[in-house]
Amino acid sequence: TPRELEKDELRPLYMDFQATTPMDPRVLDAMLPYQVNYYGNPHSRTHAYGWESETAMEKARKQVADLIGADPRETVFTSGATESQQYCVARFYKAKKTHIITTQTEHKCVLDSCRILEAEGFEVTYLPVKNNGLIDLKQLQETIRPDTSLVSIMTVNNEIGVKQPIKEIGHLCRSKNVFFHTDAAQAVGKIPINVNDWKVDLMSISGHKISGPKGVGALYVRRRPRVRIEPLQNGGGQERGLRSGTVPTPLVVGLGAACEIAQQELEYDHKCVTVLANRLVQKIVSEIPDVVKNGDPDQRYPGKIRLSNCLFFLKWESLLMALKDVALSSGSACTSASLEPSYVLRAIGADEDLAHSSIRFGIGRFTTEEDVDYTVEKCIQQVKRLREMSPLWEMVQEGIDLKSIKWTQH
Repeated sequence: TPRELEKDELRPLYMDFQATTPMDPRVLDAMLPYQVNYYGNPHSRTHAYGWESETAMEKARKQVADLIGADPRETVFTSGATESQQYCVARFYKAKKTHIITTQTEHKCVLDSCRILEAEGFEVTYLPVKNNGLIDLKQLQETIRPDTSLVSIMTVNNEIGVKQPIKEIGHLCRSKNVFFHTDAAQAVGKIPINVNDWKVDLMSISGHKISGPKGVGALYVRRRPRVRIEPLQNGGGQERGLRSGTVPTPLVVGLGAACEIAQQELEYDHKCVTVLANRLVQKIVSEIPDVVKNGDPDQRYPGKIRLSNCLFFLKWESLLMALKDVALSSGSACTSASLEPSYVLRAIGADEDLAHSSIRFGIGRFTTEEDVDYTVEKCIQQVKRLREMSPLWEMVQEGIDLKSIKWTQH
C-alpha cells in the first residue's frame, strides 16, 4: 500500500528530476484561468467559449513547436510521451515494411511497444550500445534493411544521461529512406533541439519532464517530407484525426507555457545544472574511492548523473533506505518496483555488483547548492556507516580479492 507520511514527518529533499519535475509556478498561473473562467470546449466552433479555448490551444501548439524548431501544424497533443511512442507510423506502412530498429537502452515504454509490434508480426532489432552508452553509427547503418520502416533512438537517456548523435542518425535515416523517431522526453527544454537540422520525423515530448503538468505531452509528426501514421486514438477526429478526444485546454496551456519558459531559460538552466552536477560528482569522488560515473563523460546532459561503486559493497536498496532525507532512485520510475539491477547498466557492460550499487541523481531548475551539499553529505555519511557494517568491506580492507572467492550456498 502507498506509504503515508506522518503529520510531523518532513518530506525528503527532492533529487529525482528524471522521474518528474515540480511544476513551475508560472505554468500554474497560465493554467488557472482555463480551469475556472475559460472553460469552453476548444472544439466548439459556434460561440465565444469555444473560440477562447481554441485560441489558447493554438497558442500552446506554437509554443511547443517553437521550442523544437517545428511548424505548429506538426504538433499533436497527447497524454504524454508513452502515448506518443506507440509507433503508429510502423503500422501505417506495415504492408510494405515490417522491420524496426531501436536500442537496448530505450525507456521501458519504448521496449514494450516494440514487443507488442513483434507480436503483430514485425521484426525488431535491438541494437547494443558501447560501454559509454552510445550507439555505433556504423553498426546502425549495417542494420538498416530494404524493409526497415523505422529507427527509434532516444535523445538523452533517462538513467545515465548520455546524448546520442541524433543529427547523424537523422541524416543517415533520411539517406536510407527510413523514418526516424526519437524519444526526447528527457531532452526537450534542456538542450537545443531543431527537428529540421536533425532530420527527425517523429519526436515524443512529455509535459511533466519540463516543469509542466502531468497527463499531457505531444508528438511531433513531420509534414514535409510527409510522415503518415495510424490514429493514436479514434473517435471524434480531433487533432486532425490523429488523436481523437477533447483536448484538455488547461493541460496544453500548461505544456505550452512550460515550453516557452524552457526556451527562454534554456542556456541559463543548462549552466546552473552543469555547475551543480560537477559540484556533486567532485565532492562524492573526493570522499568515496573508486566511484564510476556511468555513461560517456562528454556526450551527455549534466543533470542526469548515475554513480556506481563496486566498493560500496552495498545493495542500492540499502543505501536508498538509509538516505530517507533525500528522494533518490536507482533507475526509471517505471521500473522502480523491481529489485533487479538496471537493464541500462547491464547493456553498457556493467558488472552485476556495479549495477547493484548504483544510484541516480537528478538535478533540475529548482535545485540549489545547499541541496547538492546536503545530498552529498548524507550520501557520504551513510556509505561510510553501511560499510562499517559490511563484512565484505572488512575483507577488502584485509586485502582479499572478493572476485577470487568461490561462494557456496548453505
